[in-house]
Amino acid sequence: MFRILVLDDIAQEGIDLLEATKGIEYEVRTKLKGEELRKSLNEFDGAILRSGVTITPESLQGNTRLRALVRAGVGTDNIDKPAATRRGIVVMNTPGGNTVSTAEHTFAMLLALSRNIAPAHQSLVEGRWDRKAYMGTQVAGKTIGIVGMGRIGREVASRARAFDMKVIAFDPFLTDDQAESLKVERVDTVDEMLPLIDYLTVHTPLTPETKGLIGMAQLDKVKPGLRVINVARGGIYDHDALVKGLESGKLGGVALDVYENEPCTDSPLFKMPGTCCTPHLGASTEEAQTQVAVEGIHLLINYLKTGEIRHSVNVASLDPKTLDELRSYLNIAHRLGLLVHQWHGGGIDHVRLLCRGVVAGKDTRVLSNAFCAGLLERVVEDANVINSEMLLRERGIELTVEHNTEQGAFTSSITVEVSGGGKTVSAGAAVLGHEMPRLILLDGYRLESFLDGRLFVFAHKDVPGIIGSVGTIFGNNGINIAQMAVGREGNAAGGDAIGVLSLDSDVPEAVMKELMSIDAITQAKLIELPAAGELPSWMS
Repeated sequence: MFRILVLDDIAQEGIDLLEATKGIEYEVRTKLKGEELRKSLNEFDGAILRSGVTITPESLQGNTRLRALVRAGVGTDNIDKPAATRRGIVVMNTPGGNTVSTAEHTFAMLLALSRNIAPAHQSLVEGRWDRKAYMGTQVAGKTIGIVGMGRIGREVASRARAFDMKVIAFDPFLTDDQAESLKVERVDTVDEMLPLIDYLTVHTPLTPETKGLIGMAQLDKVKPGLRVINVARGGIYDHDALVKGLESGKLGGVALDVYENEPCTDSPLFKMPGTCCTPHLGASTEEAQTQVAVEGIHLLINYLKTGEIRHSVNVASLDPKTLDELRSYLNIAHRLGLLVHQWHGGGIDHVRLLCRGVVAGKDTRVLSNAFCAGLLERVVEDANVINSEMLLRERGIELTVEHNTEQGAFTSSITVEVSGGGKTVSAGAAVLGHEMPRLILLDGYRLESFLDGRLFVFAHKDVPGIIGSVGTIFGNNGINIAQMAVGREGNAAGGDAIGVLSLDSDVPEAVMKELMSIDAITQAKLIELPAAGELPSWMS
C-alpha cells in the first residue's frame, strides 16, 4: 500500500482518482510548514503540491521514506531540487496543463491594457461616466513581440494572428524555417525587436540570461508607447525600469501577473496609470487546475507502482551500475551541449551526436539526453537527463544519434554537431586519465583543451604573432591564461586555425572589442562552463 500526501487544495477530479485507485491511501494536509511539514513528508511515499507550500532542505531533513514530489503546475521554484535529489526524491511537474490558460491570460492582459478595462470599470464604481478619459487602441494591425517560443509562446502567437496582429519572435533555438511554419518573423536578439513592436510578452524561465531582460538600457530602444506583459516569471522585467518607463512615457502600459517576490501586495506600479496587475492568475482556471491535478496524480501513481518517471526535473532513471559506468561520459556530453550552444549562438534545427569506441556499446540514449540537457540548460527551465530530448523535439529540433564501436585515437569519445540558420558547428570530447574531461575537436580542428571554467575561443588566420597579440592584450588587462590549445588546418602555416584559452578571470566587453580588432581574428566568444569536478544536480 502506497501513501500519498496532498499538500495543497487540488481539483476534485484529482482526489477522485486517488479514491478510485487500488493500493493507494491518501491524506489531505494543507498549509503545513516547519517541523509539521517535515514530519508529515516522512510519513508518505509521494506528495503533490501547488505553490502554497515550500519544500526546503529542512523540510526533507532526515527523510527516509518519501520517493516523489509532484508539482501540479509548471514552476518548481518552491521545491529545493538539489535537496530532493540528495535524498533520492524524484521531482516531477505537469508542464502541459497550464498552457492554454496562461496564453489566454496573456491575451486578457493585453486587451485590458489596450482598452483601459480596469480603470474604466473603477470609474463606474466611483459613480463617474467619462468615456473620453478611456480612449483605447485597436490591436488589429499592431505588432506583438514574443520572447520564448515554447508551448505557451506558440499559443500566444496563434491568438495574436487571429486578432490580425503581426508577430515578431525571439527564441535562441528558433530557426527561419520554424518561424515560417509558425507564421512569425524571427529576430536574432530581443533588442532588435524593441523598436518594431507595439506589445511585448515574455514566456521564458527566469535565468541569468533573462533576468532584467527589459532594463534601463532598453528604454532608449523601445518604440514609444510600448505595452509590456509578463505572465511568466517575476524578475524578467526590471521593476524600476518599468516605473521609469511609465513616468517618462516610453512605455504605454504595463501588465503583470507575476512578481519577483510573491505574494506581492505593495508596488508603486499598482497605483500608476496605464497598469493592469493580477495576483498570479495565469493558471487559475477550473480547466487548468483539473488538468494539472489529474496529470499530477497519474505521475505519482505510475511512479510508485511501476517506477515510470515522466516530466522529471531533477533526477535520471539509472541503476547505480550504469550510472557509475557512464558518469564521466555524461559529464562530457553535458559540457559539450553547453559549449556548442554558446559557440553556435543562433537558432538550431538539427543535432547530431556520434558515440565512438567502448562507450558506443553502452546506453547512449542517456548520453544524448545529457548532451541535450546542456544544450537547453540556458534556455529551458529544469532541462535534465530525463526531459531534455522531449523538450528538444517539442521545439522542432531533429536529433540523430550514431554509434561506432571502432576505437579511434581514444578508447571512447563523443562528437556533436549542431546546425541551424545556415551555420554548423561541431565539437568532440574524451575522458583522459582519472575522469579529466578534455575538448579534442572543435569545428574540425584537432586540439586538446580543458573543458571547464571560462574559455576564450577564437577562430583566426594562422599567421605569425597572433598568439602573442592575444596574450599581450590579456596580460595588459591583468587576465591570466591558465592553459592554451591551438588547432590548425593541415601542417603548413597560413591557413585557418582555432584557439582555446582557459582563463582565470572574466573578460570585460572593452577587452573583447580590443581582441576583435586584431585583423587575423575572424570570430571570438567567451564560453562559460562548469568548474572542474562540478556536476549538474541530476548527476550528483
